[in-house]
Amino acid sequence: MMQTQETLINVIQGDYVISTDPNAVLTTVLGSCIAVCLCDPVLKAGGMNHFLLPEGDASNAGNVRYGANAMELLINGLLKKGAERHRLEAKIFGGAKMMCNLRNIGASNAAFAHKFLKDEGIPCLAESVGGTSARRIRFWPTTGLVRQLLVQGNIDQVAPVKPVAPPVKTPEDILLF
Repeated sequence: MMQTQETLINVIQGDYVISTDPNAVLTTVLGSCIAVCLCDPVLKAGGMNHFLLPEGDASNAGNVRYGANAMELLINGLLKKGAERHRLEAKIFGGAKMMCNLRNIGASNAAFAHKFLKDEGIPCLAESVGGTSARRIRFWPTTGLVRQLLVQGNIDQVAPVKPVAPPVKTPEDILLF
């Protein structure tokens, strides 16, 4: 029996990636940044963004470092691939407080992502936000599966991903590694 080879695609800060490739795995490392994973499970297409700040001013239009732009580009990119807005499902990761002496940018990023999705009518099925640890995320865009690993100094810990109530479907597809 032949096994398929997964293709890791790194989503860097201020970027987004959309894929319909069943072998693609989108991956990123987050601190105070947020990654929103969106999937249309019927089309079997999905994408991930990685934004640094919630919103910029008018001079930052189109800059993917800002959540407002990153979310619009991700959603519109999926719609261009044939996704339907009413089928989109989201999962949110990141938003840690990485430095105790600075304002909590992570919390602002997470609040922005939640509000944006709510305003757009896109259900958030699961999330892992806040805390003080960085996260490694892997997202299979055609299935919506997400795996997360918390990074704490030299020690990595598997961390729970909590479903958001009311769940649209059970979060059993959220595996940890």
